Amino acid sequence: MDHLFTTNIKSILSSEFQDRSEQIFEKSLLIQYINFKTRSANKDSKARSSFANLYAIYVIIEDYVHQGFDTNHQYSNYEGALFNKLLARQRDLPFGNKLQNHALNNRVNSEFQKFFPHSEFIPILRNLETNRYWINENLLQININKHNVNIAKTILHIIDEYILQKQKSFNDFIQTCKEIQEIGKLTPTRIKDFIVNLLSPQIDARLFEIVSYSILKYFYFNQQIFWGFEINKLTKENLKLFKTGRTNANDGGIDFVMIPLGRFFQVTETLDFKKYFLDIDKVQKFPISFIIKSSESIEIIRERIKENANKTYSIRSIVDKYINCIEEIITIPILLERFTIAVDNGYTQHILDEILLQSKVEFNLLEEEIL
Repeated sequence: MDHLFTTNIKSILSSEFQDRSEQIFEKSLLIQYINFKTRSANKDSKARSSFANLYAIYVIIEDYVHQGFDTNHQYSNYEGALFNKLLARQRDLPFGNKLQNHALNNRVNSEFQKFFPHSEFIPILRNLETNRYWINENLLQININKHNVNIAKTILHIIDEYILQKQKSFNDFIQTCKEIQEIGKLTPTRIKDFIVNLLSPQIDARLFEIVSYSILKYFYFNQQIFWGFEINKLTKENLKLFKTGRTNANDGGIDFVMIPLGRFFQVTETLDFKKYFLDIDKVQKFPISFIIKSSESIEIIRERIKENANKTYSIRSIVDKYINCIEEIITIPILLERFTIAVDNGYTQHILDEILLQSKVEFNLLEEEIL
């Protein structure tokens, strides 16, 4: 599966193995797995980074190389790397401070088997009694013209390059945070223009989610409903929008929740109907409003989703049931309209402050870290 980072992988292989590089790329299941897991390198910073699985592979191979097993051929006698040391090393790597043990214990192997069901090897070997771990050396030895080539250092090089790509995306995001901080010192008109410029199809998806939330929070802010269990005892309450998680958490949750109406909002940049249907399924077909990073008309988007779904599902009633769960589609033009309304209601500075606050929360940034 080729993507932009595939070029980086092939460039590294070409540099290290010259005319054997294509053979190694095709024969190495581990490199193919990493190729799949690094799809997000050249995408926006919200794209799934897969650090947990990549780092599990990285730290075990790093231990393998540090012990010299890529050259001394003594790995079969090795007592194995301690779990606690591997986990600590994972958390020392960039973006790894909150990683847990799932990748080391099972996720890498189970996912690898899904990709390569006919492979007789799994990447990570472990002894549950001693809590010791090994990389499966069979996946590091590639036979080219009857000669074994060890790709351990190459794997480390590829993942290092991936980390650099993601760090660049992160640094670009932080730079935007700094710009937002400075913009806050300007006039309301300049602030308005700055926020409008953030709502473009090319914007970082993580920042798009933050800006969308900030605008909608203050769009609904003054809207009120009356509710209660008795007609003469109604409660007046403002609509409140809550952001329920971080944009890159990949926790399977819903992005925004509104009370007291109980509306769900999900932010996306894809028109792949499977993503929409998956979101609908995880709340058991409860209606969801989708905020889409697109400037296309709602009619075109809705029709495209339905058309693609009909190609996959032959039963119209199934498609209709999912489509009917799409409560509202909010596109960039609609966000701009709602931003104008919020500005007219005097919430320009509030929206900017919310964007800055959520940007800090995104990476546990302290005030002084982005000044």
